[in-house]
Amino acid sequence: MPAPMERFVPRWILWSSLGLSLVAVGIASYLTVTHYSDPAALACPDTGIVNCTLVTTSTWSVIAGVPVAVLGLAWAAAMVLLTLPVVWRMHRPWIDALRLAGATAGALMVLYLVYVELFRVGAICLWCTAIHLIALCLFGVVLTSRVANDPEGNYAGAE
Repeated sequence: MPAPMERFVPRWILWSSLGLSLVAVGIASYLTVTHYSDPAALACPDTGIVNCTLVTTSTWSVIAGVPVAVLGLAWAAAMVLLTLPVVWRMHRPWIDALRLAGATAGALMVLYLVYVELFRVGAICLWCTAIHLIALCLFGVVLTSRVANDPEGNYAGAE
C-alpha cells in the first residue's frame, strides 16, 4: 500500500481548529473538576437567568450516568487529536470523515444542550455557552476546510 500523500491545508485552519479544541479542553476540564468537587465554585453568577450552578447540578447535567462535562472533555480531547497539524495534512478520507463526524456531533450536542438550558432548566451557564460557541466555530472551520480542500465541489474525503 503506497504511503498517503500530504496535502496543503491553510494555516488558519490548522491553528484555529487546534486552538479552539485546546480551549475546549481547558473549559471542559474546569467544568469537570467543579462537577466533582464543588459546583458552587464556578466563577459565574448563580442568580437569575445566568446560573451556572443550577445548570451544572440539574438532573439534565448527566446523561446515562456520565456528567455532560466529562462527555465534553472526551469530545474536546478527541478533537485535539483530530486537529493536530500533522493529522490535518494526512490525506486519508477516513480521518476527514471522523473529524467531520466529531465536529457535527459537537454542533448537534450544542443544539440539544441549549434547548435543555433554556426550556428545561430555565437558566444558562456562561462556561457552557463558551464551549458551545467553540463547538459551533470548530464545526464551521471543519466544514470550511472541506470546501477549501476541494475547489471542484466534490468535497475532500468523498473519494
